[in-house]
Amino acid sequence: MGNSIGVGILRTPGDVALHLPSTPWFIGVWIAGGVYALLGALTLAELGAMIPESGGQYVFSRRAFGDYAGFMIGWSDWISTSASLAAVTISVGDYSDVLWPALAGHSVAIAVTLVVVLALIQARGIRAGDLTQQVTSLVKTLVLVGLALVCFFAPGSGDATTAAPTPATMALGLAPLVLALQGVIYTYDGWNGMLYFSGEVKNPGRDIPRAMAGGVLAVIAIYLLLNLAFLHVLPLGRMAGEELVAATAAREIFGENGDKVVRAVLIVSLTSAANAILLMGSRLPYGLSRDGLVWRGLSGVNPGGTPLASLGLTVLVTTALLLTGTFDQILALAAFFFVVNYIMSFLSVLVLRRKEPDTPRPYRAFGYPGVTILLLLCSIGFLVSAVLGDSRNSLFALGLLVASYPVFRLLRQ
Repeated sequence: MGNSIGVGILRTPGDVALHLPSTPWFIGVWIAGGVYALLGALTLAELGAMIPESGGQYVFSRRAFGDYAGFMIGWSDWISTSASLAAVTISVGDYSDVLWPALAGHSVAIAVTLVVVLALIQARGIRAGDLTQQVTSLVKTLVLVGLALVCFFAPGSGDATTAAPTPATMALGLAPLVLALQGVIYTYDGWNGMLYFSGEVKNPGRDIPRAMAGGVLAVIAIYLLLNLAFLHVLPLGRMAGEELVAATAAREIFGENGDKVVRAVLIVSLTSAANAILLMGSRLPYGLSRDGLVWRGLSGVNPGGTPLASLGLTVLVTTALLLTGTFDQILALAAFFFVVNYIMSFLSVLVLRRKEPDTPRPYRAFGYPGVTILLLLCSIGFLVSAVLGDSRNSLFALGLLVASYPVFRLLRQ
């Protein structure tokens, strides 16, 4: 939940509404995106329970396709995760200036400070990082649910048919529907976060499927609640194209103070997401090192169970991205990398069923093989859409994946 719920749910509804002709379609794509995330969680939970090793999806690719495939996925995932952390933390700085004018112009300093503070908390041990995540996720959930309830108690938007229509016509085409689904699915992204900590779970066969499914169901509930709340305040035509729907809804309720309300919500939400991303990011170099794919020194853990060297390296890389401003370029590649990771993971489920049929599986993927193949085809479709929609960055990302081979040969221990 902490990893999935970030700024997306407060921004994406405007883009989604822009492509859809009516409220039922709008709510329908949010349900469809949630079903995709839930099926993905119920599928990859098989690998997390079967291979309870921290490090994320690279662990599965390595087991199914070999060391280089594992390194390629782990390397791209780590760089993308570090860039995501930089983007999230600098957004905290950007949203702070209205609440505290003295902080205006210091977004980078705020971002670096937040990364370091979160790292110091996590350096105390697994329990400290876990407790921080639970507290920040709980606060975020309560704040978002509170925002939704305030919207419901506000005067309604009236008959939506009297509002300006959305740019989409009543005859919904395939292309607008795909674009709307893309935005929704990216907003649900993060449902795989549990897999980065599989090796730190006491009972992976039981707890990983339960945590992944429960987390996704909670996120679906929160997203639907917020979207229904926004629709109560704003008709669909008013939402369409709004860069920050939550701010527009808050202004309807709180007037000029609505901007401050939403910025406070964003800061709470983003801080929770940043802690989750840092937890995940530090497990990637640790896992690669543990498996001998990079320098062995990154696999050490302190008495509290934290991979301290890996955490420190992730902080250094994130800080460098913040100070140089290069995280924007890497973020442009992140969508390509993330979809590639999903494709490799769904393929791993299929390959390992054939390659290791007798390996104990405490939990088996829901609806296998039909659901797994459907998810794989959907992921390939989204990858094709990403390439067509952003060919330049997609080709650059593909080049970086190819260039990872000499890096793999150099760093392998």
